[in-house]
Amino acid sequence: MTTPARRPVREDTSWVLAPLLELPHVIHAAVISGDGLIEGRSPNLGRDAAEGVAAMLSALQGAARTTTAAFAGDYAVTLRQTVIESDKGWVFAIPAGDNTCLAVFAGPEVNMGVVTHQMQVQVATLGAKAMSRPTRSDSPE
Repeated sequence: MTTPARRPVREDTSWVLAPLLELPHVIHAAVISGDGLIEGRSPNLGRDAAEGVAAMLSALQGAARTTTAAFAGDYAVTLRQTVIESDKGWVFAIPAGDNTCLAVFAGPEVNMGVVTHQMQVQVATLGAKAMSRPTRSDSPE
């Protein structure tokens, strides 16, 4: 009898969100894979909502990249930031390593510069401590 292949277990990266969640007016934060999976989320962001955010941000990042490429006439585009403004607040998304992004949702009165700066700090931390390690597997070696 063969043992089914086990899916690699990815480390939960929620710890990188704590400093962001301490900022004034920040409501939620998440680490999202490029294929639309949640890798970490703020404690008060429900699982269903987090999965919806992950799926939509993955699509939005792809659309932003393609739109920019079409406008620029150059398809070698690297996104630096995606920002959404609504009457409910702001969504900020920035790349956070290979095929990953960091996203924050904040209220309308947020200081955008403070949030995006802290996001960059956290991405540097995430890259150095979490993204450079190989994916772990739950099977014995």
